[in-house]
Amino acid sequence: MEKVCFEVENVEMTYLDKEVIKIERLAVHQFDRIGIVGKNGAGKSTLLKLLAGNIQPTSGKVKCHVECGYFEQLESPTVAEADAALLGRLAVPQNSGQLSGGEQTRLKLAQLLTHYYEALLIDEPTTHLDQEGISFLLDELRYYYGALVLISHDRAILDQLVTTIWEVRDGKVHVYTGNYSNYTAQKQIEREQQSQAHEQFIKEKSRLEKAAQEKTKKAEKIAQAGSMSKKESKAKANRMFETKSKGTSQKAVYRAAKAIEQRMEKLWEVEAVQEEKQIVFRQSKALELHNKFPIMADQLTLQVADKLLLDEVSFQLPLGKKIAITGANGVGKSTLLHHIANYGAGLTISPKAKIGTFRQMSYQFASDETVLQFVKNHSKYEEGFLRSVLHAMQFVGTDLQKRVKSLSGGEAIRLQLCQLFLGEYNILLLDEPNNFLDIHAIEALERFIVAYEGTIVFVSHDQVFIKNVSDLKYTIHAKKLNIE
Repeated sequence: MEKVCFEVENVEMTYLDKEVIKIERLAVHQFDRIGIVGKNGAGKSTLLKLLAGNIQPTSGKVKCHVECGYFEQLESPTVAEADAALLGRLAVPQNSGQLSGGEQTRLKLAQLLTHYYEALLIDEPTTHLDQEGISFLLDELRYYYGALVLISHDRAILDQLVTTIWEVRDGKVHVYTGNYSNYTAQKQIEREQQSQAHEQFIKEKSRLEKAAQEKTKKAEKIAQAGSMSKKESKAKANRMFETKSKGTSQKAVYRAAKAIEQRMEKLWEVEAVQEEKQIVFRQSKALELHNKFPIMADQLTLQVADKLLLDEVSFQLPLGKKIAITGANGVGKSTLLHHIANYGAGLTISPKAKIGTFRQMSYQFASDETVLQFVKNHSKYEEGFLRSVLHAMQFVGTDLQKRVKSLSGGEAIRLQLCQLFLGEYNILLLDEPNNFLDIHAIEALERFIVAYEGTIVFVSHDQVFIKNVSDLKYTIHAKKLNIE
């Protein structure tokens, strides 16, 4: 029998009187490989911290029976030792005080994997990692001998590493067997079943409403007939008997109608499946570009300080295409996007180009506007469309009334992406836009990119994301930009 590593019993977690998580019972066994998914703010990281013992539940018990390693997404590397061979394989520089985001992630991974733990709790380990780093992580965890609980927005990682999905939704943990692809297939079946059940509910409700209306009409006719009969039979000796008979019949029909209404009230209501609306970002005639290649380079050389990044490269980026720029950390992907955004030397850019940029940084807004006011003031689209775009990026209900200056980092990033796609641009430069987004928001971003009529140049290490949205893929390698 497999050893139990973690037990969660009758746990409730609340913040400011708001229930974040409520779990009756969960367990992690020694060879479990669990992927945790859910929307931003659903409680994924909170659940992992509870298992790690970093926070205590408001009520209930979390028991840890093993020594576990914990990788926290936003935490800076500690001074803990790391195996020199691992540091070398991950290409971590010796000067740990000057590390980039990707290098910090690599150092934290080296520190985590230096020691053997019976369980690993890992929160978003691929943020800032290039494909080489992701491949290293996959190799290490694929053959890891112990319990693995992993939060990741990388669908390929979840497909290759986990055999169980925990979906955190509405404060509960819903368990699905299989990897991420199996989970999405099961979710689709659930949606189809819900849709069928909703149709059945609507049909039965309609049938009962019609039956109740017919009974009510019948009772009203009996009442009318009784009234007429009463006038016509005043002289008859048996009029009392007739009135009582009709009154009894009328009451019986009313009772039948009431019984049907009560059956309607007891019907188990099934909500309609919320389908994602098709969003198309229509561009005005004034923003139309007619150059076949709005961005071109001829013998472009790109250098930062003493480091040569691109050596006499030439390229033509075609109009209206979605173009991925890939390559290892530090080869110059972000620098190239920045060079384009600034109409740098060696480039020919259409004079009618209106360029919008998304950079790898924490976004913060100073405005006192609400979320809805902000997009209305920065876009020419009508309000209904703006609401549908915000809803797709998980701004729902009271989120629309939040002040933009008080948004969390993740919310600010999602709003910045909405602003770009709704803005007066015809070229978008997106530098790792899917970092810090949950899978639901990434899928919404994919739909945005596909529906965008302009040209998009983006950097990403997420292979599923690239496959889903790119028309062309360029890789920076050995100081050259090569098309794949």
